[in-house]
Amino acid sequence: MDLTCRFLSREAAHKTRGALRHTSRRAARHLSGVALLALAACSSGGTGAPGTAANGGPATGARNVGLLLPLSGANGALGNEMVVAAKLALAKQSGTVAPPQVDVHDTSGATGTTGAMQAAIAAGDGIVLGPLTSADTGLIAPQAIQAGVPVVAFTSDLAQARSGVWVFGITPQQQVARLVEAARIEGRRQFAAFLPDTPLGRAMGDALIRSCQNMGLATPQVVYHQTSSEAIRSELATLSAYDSRSATASGQATGPAPDLPADLAAALSSASKASTAADAQSPTDPKAVPPPSTSAASPASTSTTTTPTLSAPPFDALLLGDTGLALKDVIDALKANQVRSTQVRLMGPGLWAAFAGKLGGIAGAWYAAPDPAARTAFVQQFAAQNHRVPKPLADLAYDAGTLAGSVYAASGGNGYPTDIMTRKEGFSGVDGAFTLSEDGRTIRKLGIFEIQSGGGTRIITTPVPKNPLVPGSS
Repeated sequence: MDLTCRFLSREAAHKTRGALRHTSRRAARHLSGVALLALAACSSGGTGAPGTAANGGPATGARNVGLLLPLSGANGALGNEMVVAAKLALAKQSGTVAPPQVDVHDTSGATGTTGAMQAAIAAGDGIVLGPLTSADTGLIAPQAIQAGVPVVAFTSDLAQARSGVWVFGITPQQQVARLVEAARIEGRRQFAAFLPDTPLGRAMGDALIRSCQNMGLATPQVVYHQTSSEAIRSELATLSAYDSRSATASGQATGPAPDLPADLAAALSSASKASTAADAQSPTDPKAVPPPSTSAASPASTSTTTTPTLSAPPFDALLLGDTGLALKDVIDALKANQVRSTQVRLMGPGLWAAFAGKLGGIAGAWYAAPDPAARTAFVQQFAAQNHRVPKPLADLAYDAGTLAGSVYAASGGNGYPTDIMTRKEGFSGVDGAFTLSEDGRTIRKLGIFEIQSGGGTRIITTPVPKNPLVPGSS
């Protein structure tokens, strides 16, 4: 992306700093809206190193923390809640260094997200927490990098990660990698995915392929399905090899074993064909076996014939990505195609946590998410101050505030150096421990949650290796 934004001079920054702060505080007193968050399209950005200005020198006024969030409009209520959470974290005293000052900039104001970022630079903010979405992150990244201001964005779109711009949301890639790691420990070796043809589904599919590659597993088969129930059932039948499994179960899979010598296999095959032809020509022969009256049942068949129990599908771990009514259709298709949880470890997105109590139909399925036990103290703090329970995204803002406060204290109040932000020991947060990588990723320790038959979940700290349900294990 071309760097087309002009930046205020240092003198202009000092003159406008007080006015900008006053405007932010005044706007924060007149906020309302609906907390809605959606992933947006990705944008590209530039390159550079955080903590330095465009000319390679240190960024000016690098002590304040800037919050870039929607303080008005559709996402105003959510943005304000995240402001409260971030300020709660930043108010904590760490050692002998006083907490940093906080500037709030409205990304829904007249000048938009780029104007809010320009205001943060003019105010001398040394780090920016926000913005909220992927698209907004792409817009402000070139400005931030040019000015040497590190950004901790709340998006979960990993495409926005780069040096100096950290993707702080819990990404699909993090979730899938954690699930594959746990399933591999359990003994799963053949992975597959049945995912919606959406940006989330595509991100999960790419993550599964990469995770399997990184862990030395076979390349998974990934299917992106259409939304109709008919398409879901049909495409899952293909993925699970329903027809061949059904034919085998019905005794229609004839022919010699593949490991016989070629000449013996040919002889047996010829004899089998001759015998079948003779039987067909002599229906009155008492030794003849009548041919089956119907073909192998399909999952969509309306026949009253009992469908035989099928063998396991050609995978022992299956990644799903649907929610809502589409997930119901997927669950119905799993049953129709006899993809059973006794043979296959089902896995899904962390979004399942919001309605896990309704997922008893896929009991035993896993999803990866932060351990809610670590959130308890924050919820109590937030509720005591605001008389309500915080929304989940407030967690990210609180953890980002904790990060900024910790780095500021560790630097002795001198700003937000990259080497401290990316320290190996990482940071503790209400969504679990995390570390920042130099390429803009946030690495989190996620828990594995297993859906229970009666609804609800239980957290699994360590999967048991060599699960006896896995074919070939002991």
